[in-house]
Amino acid sequence: MSHKREVILLNISGEDKPGQTSALTNVLAQYNVNILDIGQAVIHQDLGLGILFEVPAKSESSPILKDLLFRAYEIGLNVKFTPITEEQYNDWVNHQGKERYIITLLSHKLTAAQLAAVTKEISDQNLNIDIITRLSGRIPLDDPIDNTKSVVEFSVRGTPDDIEKMKTRFIEIAGSRGVDIAFQEDNIYRRNRRLVCFDMDSTLIQAEVIDELARKAGVYDKVSEITESAMRGEIDFDESFKQRVALLEGLEESVMKEIAESLPLTEGAERLFKTLKKYGYRTAILSGGFTYFGNYLKSKLGIDYVFANDLEIKDGKLTGKHFGDIINGQKKAELIKLIAFKEDIHMAQVIAVGDGSNDLPMLREAGLGIAFHAKPTVKASAKHAISTIGLDAILYLLGFRDREINM
Repeated sequence: MSHKREVILLNISGEDKPGQTSALTNVLAQYNVNILDIGQAVIHQDLGLGILFEVPAKSESSPILKDLLFRAYEIGLNVKFTPITEEQYNDWVNHQGKERYIITLLSHKLTAAQLAAVTKEISDQNLNIDIITRLSGRIPLDDPIDNTKSVVEFSVRGTPDDIEKMKTRFIEIAGSRGVDIAFQEDNIYRRNRRLVCFDMDSTLIQAEVIDELARKAGVYDKVSEITESAMRGEIDFDESFKQRVALLEGLEESVMKEIAESLPLTEGAERLFKTLKKYGYRTAILSGGFTYFGNYLKSKLGIDYVFANDLEIKDGKLTGKHFGDIINGQKKAELIKLIAFKEDIHMAQVIAVGDGSNDLPMLREAGLGIAFHAKPTVKASAKHAISTIGLDAILYLLGFRDREINM
């Protein structure tokens, strides 16, 4: 006659103090139990510890539970025991092969309304939340909201009933609740991104360099007119680029240095690049802007690659012409693949970040494409969007915690 397996779920709660987990596992060790699962979390000095264990064959659970109760009482903890049937345990084991996803919430302040909306959609899609982790640091109550970041990561399991409907719903929640929501497959590539490629204007910097040059040349209105015409689809990017560059003819080369030194970096850019460099990521600028400014940022931020447009200069002045290929949307998509090939990096390990429609081709090629503070049409077409906090939000999508970023 086979011995009936006895599996117990032990739940412990109370004020967190050093040595508590050690004290309780020592009791279990005396009875040679097998640990089937264990998890612990501390929220504001309140301990939550769960241990799933199997009682050894030919042993009884009663003395184990009695000793655990006594030891927990001695160290000021509450204990709850739940018997788990073999059927329940086997059902739990069989769930481990299910698909897994990471859902990240990013905001200046995390609210109950944001959490309620997101967790309802998770439930409606028949997904199960396994773990909730806070990635951002602890928030002082009196900090101004613009100085704070609140980032929470959900590890969920299962197959969504309608993945496209879920993504659409997350976009709606993000727009109405002031939170960014990223939804990624939890696979080996998600934890092993190696290359990050950025658009420059209105992504790495809070400016459009051609507009700044046009102001200095006194042709801003004409350049804006051409830009708007291109946005309406009346002329393509290449033609609009040529027309705008032609208007810069005669501008002193020294003006570019003035503009470069006053370029406003996007919030979080320096923190992002410092961390990426520290952990060995490769970085690139792929820009429809100009190489001169890309190289300035390359030196300032330690970027590995710059691909942008080259302005022709003669006798210290812009000629109104360029040389080489124009870096348009299609060219960005080609370049991101070229860099990945050169670095021997799988495209699933590549991140692309941009704000404009000409960034969409590279955003689609990358394993993680992020529309950064982009127009609604670009956000709707990209896999992910960041609209509430700075560029360093990318680090949280990679799974970094503040303590790893701020080391």
